[in-house]
Amino acid sequence: MLDGEQPVVLPAEELLQPTTQTSPLWVRLSRGLEGAIASGALPPGARLENEVSMSERLSLSRPTVRRAIQELVDKGLLVRRRGVGTQVVHGSVARQIDLTSLHDDLQRSGRVPSTRVLDVTFARVGSEIADQLGVDPTSRVLKIRRVRYADAVPIAVLENYLPETFADITAERLAEVGLYHELRDRGVTLRVARQRIGARRASVDEGLLLDIGRGAPVLTMDRTAYDADGAAVEYGHHCYRPDLYGFEMTLVDR
Repeated sequence: MLDGEQPVVLPAEELLQPTTQTSPLWVRLSRGLEGAIASGALPPGARLENEVSMSERLSLSRPTVRRAIQELVDKGLLVRRRGVGTQVVHGSVARQIDLTSLHDDLQRSGRVPSTRVLDVTFARVGSEIADQLGVDPTSRVLKIRRVRYADAVPIAVLENYLPETFADITAERLAEVGLYHELRDRGVTLRVARQRIGARRASVDEGLLLDIGRGAPVLTMDRTAYDADGAAVEYGHHCYRPDLYGFEMTLVDR
């Protein structure tokens, strides 16, 4: 569903299905909305009517409607988007712990990836990033910062650092393809990576870019990728929305 399309309005009897006689109204509404999402009556990407309209149409107070919607936001079924409203989540992306790019992962999962390139510049970095890339701390490296979208919803802020040999990578190219795609086109073969996954709170900037607000939880991934000769090709420092993104791995008993 496109952002400009009209919200999906469901009948009151469909949204306020009885649960128990003692169930609060916000629970009844939350269950009704959740059922509509499960049945497809509210399909992925569908936009809900605003809280004022819903409360008036269903003869409910705004706090009741707000609490019901927040319940589903907390469950990861709905997402609030600034300037758009409340939408049904398209489904979270579960990423295998493999040496792949987010762009490729989204395409494989049937999602439509898009990219907003924030910055492509040369920067002098501290010793930590220089060590990851195996370069002198006084040398310049290429710094790339992007927001990655899945079906027009922001899911990740990506920061990548590459040696100066990749200085001719352009913002225009990165808006079209993933970074690893661009490296493959240049004949680079990525063989192995060292990766660390964690969690923290979003900064003000990240909260705005991901439309989640300052201090909201984010997943993080730090990765250094190496080519077939064992040389570091890129270091990435990324953060992801946990309601729309996760990591999957297979564990084997040895």
